[in-house]
Amino acid sequence: MPRPSSAQDRLPRILDRLARAYPEAGCGLDFATPFELLFATVLSAQCTDRRVNLVTGRLFPKLDGPRSVVEMGEERLAEAIRDVGLFRTKAHALVSLSRDLIDRHQGEVPADRKALQALAGVGSKTASVVLANAFAIPALAVDTHVFRLSHRLGLSSAKTADGTAEDLMALVPKARWIDLHHQLIWHGRLVCQARAPACATCTLLSLCPEGRRRTRSGKQA
Repeated sequence: MPRPSSAQDRLPRILDRLARAYPEAGCGLDFATPFELLFATVLSAQCTDRRVNLVTGRLFPKLDGPRSVVEMGEERLAEAIRDVGLFRTKAHALVSLSRDLIDRHQGEVPADRKALQALAGVGSKTASVVLANAFAIPALAVDTHVFRLSHRLGLSSAKTADGTAEDLMALVPKARWIDLHHQLIWHGRLVCQARAPACATCTLLSLCPEGRRRTRSGKQA
């Protein structure tokens, strides 16, 4: 098997194989409005999409945008979301960002990165998820799956999520940012898992420096 070439050379084949493997990959969070997606994305930190969807499935019918969150208050909101990790911290952040939306944007979620990241508790990853999925604005959010796969595939060596996002955006055509984010997440969940990546059956094996190293050393799931 030949040695993998540079990231730039391998990238078209990586994108093609991921697109063929996950043609319908999309956002795993359930939402109907930009505010619901922003709310759910804040909840998703250190929590699975499945658990978030269970919580928001009960809660969203009772909410009508940021004003209803402020009216609910931190204590009642914390009780409503207690099935997710860090529920008190998240309740505080959600009430605070809801106030910010009312005070700064008439209760509407802005389709602008700088404005989103100025909201309480909203970082670059959350802003990217909202821009991409609520507004179809090219953005490339880096979660734990995207970070792990980007490094295993040799697409980034940055030490932080923000640095990894910068590397990917410099390498990947803007038109593919949103799809690649979702495809890497699904590949990370189903194949390239953190502790036991299924390298031997991975469609990206011949293009993955880490996978090739693992198969040569016998360090396999």
